[in-house]
Amino acid sequence: MKDYLSIIRQPIEGELKEFIRLFDMSMSHSDGLLSQALAYIRQRSGKRMRPMLTLLIARAFGEVSEVTHRAGVGLELLHTASLVHDDIVDEAAERRGQRSVNAVYDNKVSVLVGDFILSSALLNVCQTQNVEIVRYLSALGQTLSNGEILQLTSNGSEQISEEAYFKVIMQKTAALFEACCTMGAMSVNASPEDINEAGLFGRQLGLIFQIRDDIFDYYESSEIGKPTGNDMLEGKLTLPVIHCVLNTSDKAIKAMAQRVKAHEATADDIARLIAFTKQNGGIEYAEQVMQNMHTEAQYFLDKRVGDSAVRNALQAYLDYCIERSL
Repeated sequence: MKDYLSIIRQPIEGELKEFIRLFDMSMSHSDGLLSQALAYIRQRSGKRMRPMLTLLIARAFGEVSEVTHRAGVGLELLHTASLVHDDIVDEAAERRGQRSVNAVYDNKVSVLVGDFILSSALLNVCQTQNVEIVRYLSALGQTLSNGEILQLTSNGSEQISEEAYFKVIMQKTAALFEACCTMGAMSVNASPEDINEAGLFGRQLGLIFQIRDDIFDYYESSEIGKPTGNDMLEGKLTLPVIHCVLNTSDKAIKAMAQRVKAHEATADDIARLIAFTKQNGGIEYAEQVMQNMHTEAQYFLDKRVGDSAVRNALQAYLDYCIERSL
């Protein structure tokens, strides 16, 4: 696979180093247990996809500044806090192949650590001295929480619809990518029109990113193999299977889908649903939906991003979201 990440980082290498320095500083503390827990979270930093997006959008409309860095750090801290709390809600024992914070410590410590990180997020955006950025991050926190609650209620509902699916992923995932782009543009005082267009670009990226994530669950890995069905085990129906269930008259399949939502599905039910989805074009349908979004996002790059290095990096970002294998 093309080395997209190197292309994405190329125009912002120096800015990314400064981001990491500020983020690590915000995720540190002198006291024993809190220090240990923060260090444990910090070493699972991932690819820095969202911070890189914030920095690139800022570069598209101006020069990365202290305001950009503080906005980006605040956003990443809010996201980190939400993951810590989500693992508690989901009773998850692992994240990214490592034990979750609540598994290493306990729920009480995890809640408090998540609260500390959330407070650190607010402190960072306050340092931007930009009321709009502070307001935006605060509203994002509400959106992410509402997305989690929507997912819980959606999983428990008998309703199966694409509209409900997109409503959840819009608030759980796409809102974060949209925020990266919006706050990045805000941080360099881009025009209201550019800020709006950047946000729409981020939203498309986030939707593509989540749909690709959901497709992974129909395979053991990036290669075609034994399906895992972890989403269905958790009561979630994602776009490929939703499309197939809505377009079949097979009552047995519809009943299996309802058992998934009721957390009553057997391993055989899940295996049959996954096989049915693959055989009836569910994966191809989701791929086409992503391609349509890719086309919409491409418009922003072609019309709004003048710097060739930044445009190439954002192009690689967009292409990576749709083509990634992990």
